[in-house]
Amino acid sequence: MSQALRRIEETREALVDALAARNWDMIGELDVACRECVDEVLAEAPIDEGEVRTHLESLLAVYKDLLTVTMGERQAIVDEMSQINQAKSAAKVYHLFG
Repeated sequence: MSQALRRIEETREALVDALAARNWDMIGELDVACRECVDEVLAEAPIDEGEVRTHLESLLAVYKDLLTVTMGERQAIVDEMSQINQAKSAAKVYHLFG
């Protein structure tokens, strides 16, 4: 396995761990590292396409999981903000008639 593919694998594993911990700062840093690793792999001259495909598909699966989790987190925030706004509206009505 080339050094670049090894870096992709290590970065993918770190991304999985950061996602499990919901460490968004680390995920941002690892995202940049993943992009650099992919660029490095694609720039290498002798490429074993099967091995590259396998590693990139594994990385893609992690990104799909990441998207699913972030969309869920975003929806949770939207729901929480809606509840806060409803509570504020209820408090205004209460003060208006109370």
